[in-house]
Amino acid sequence: MDSDRNEPKLTAYIADFVANTRYEDLPADLISKGKNHILDCVACGLAGAVSEASVISLGYLRQSGCGPGEASVLGTRTRFAPRFAAFMNGLSIHGDDFDDTAPQPSKDRNGGMHSTGSVFAAALAVAERDRRSGRDLMGAMHIGVEVACKLNHAVAARHYESGYHATSSINVFGIAAAVARLLRLDEVGVNRALGVAASQSSGLRENFGTMVNPFHSGHAAECGTVAAELVARGLTAATDILEAPRGFFNAAAGGYEAGAIMGRLGVPWAFLDPGMWIKPYPCGALTHPAMTALLDLSKSGQVGPETIRAVRIQTNGRIANTLIHNRPKNALQAKFSMPFCAAICLVRRQATLAEFSDDVVRDPAIQDMIGRITYTPYERVEADYTNVTTLIAVDLVDGRTIEVRADYGKGNPRNPMTFKDIAEKLRGCGSYAGWSSRRMDEIIAAVARLDEMNDVRELTQLLARDEP
Repeated sequence: MDSDRNEPKLTAYIADFVANTRYEDLPADLISKGKNHILDCVACGLAGAVSEASVISLGYLRQSGCGPGEASVLGTRTRFAPRFAAFMNGLSIHGDDFDDTAPQPSKDRNGGMHSTGSVFAAALAVAERDRRSGRDLMGAMHIGVEVACKLNHAVAARHYESGYHATSSINVFGIAAAVARLLRLDEVGVNRALGVAASQSSGLRENFGTMVNPFHSGHAAECGTVAAELVARGLTAATDILEAPRGFFNAAAGGYEAGAIMGRLGVPWAFLDPGMWIKPYPCGALTHPAMTALLDLSKSGQVGPETIRAVRIQTNGRIANTLIHNRPKNALQAKFSMPFCAAICLVRRQATLAEFSDDVVRDPAIQDMIGRITYTPYERVEADYTNVTTLIAVDLVDGRTIEVRADYGKGNPRNPMTFKDIAEKLRGCGSYAGWSSRRMDEIIAAVARLDEMNDVRELTQLLARDEP
């Protein structure tokens, strides 16, 4: 719904939160969880830096003469201006669709977002250039992610349902907030940065399963950075861009739920409630409940390719409208394919970065299993379902049927990954990209003490290397 024009202005409320929240106001458990998610961002960035989309984009920027600069590009010795480093690192962190997911708290809505990766990418670039502390970086990241997540909770469902990708279209505001925080903009400056960001909001879900999906994350990181930096140099913008009749919410969604954001920033923090999903598998998080359940079945020896006659998987219709590639033709489409993700769990009994390749998609054994899998929406949503509840029935050749219900996947706050788990994920991502064990151990130790760093270059120097 639209906000009452007599109520405090939403954009002004956000600007006050961004400009005036102190690092000391952040709860200790929030800081602890934040380190987990920063380590996850770094893990995903190491692997994503060698993705095809990252290689193409880096080559383009180099040829365009964007360097040199003062902000590092993950996995390289290249340094760009912050806007371009933010773009590259936001793209790389989301390059394998392996970064964390901020869910919708309502079980009646889908439309989560990948907020942390691009907010962190932009904040890291500016913090490195300006030699800011680890606490400065962490505070900006938390502020930015909080703004993005609460805006996503508030936006009318039409925004996501009509095709917008919130990882870009909503996240740009959180990124602008994080960079504005690092630039020490006052409330007026933050307000204007949000106004500039609104006119850069973009990203469509039809591009899921293509290289533009990770591009969205990088593009938002760049746009949010540009918004705040231009305002720091004097650019002006509308001061009520979110709630105005011709502003963002009305134009892009037809309205918003004021009660989902007014008075809710940091009350509680989104990292704490509803929490974030950290991914154990490099694909769309909506497949993860099914994958967790099927991996448990296959690893236990209860099922195998030779014992399965058919597999029937059901989710709500909103998920089915997102996982649009039931018969994927390549690895990018496979990341948004429930049948493929189920097939690798049943045939290969693992779901690592190596599984998401064109060769595996074409593997006759995988194609055979995909042919035995049907994926449809269930007809009725029961009262005790979550917004990702997945129903699985495995029909065996001996006539038996094994039925499983999965309400959450591994990495969900109800089944979380620890710092140690994420460190192992980083080692897997680093190994995939050719990093040494010694350097990965140094990175893990650096993130663990990030809040003690006086200069974030202690971390960024570990994230650069000589290129192969």
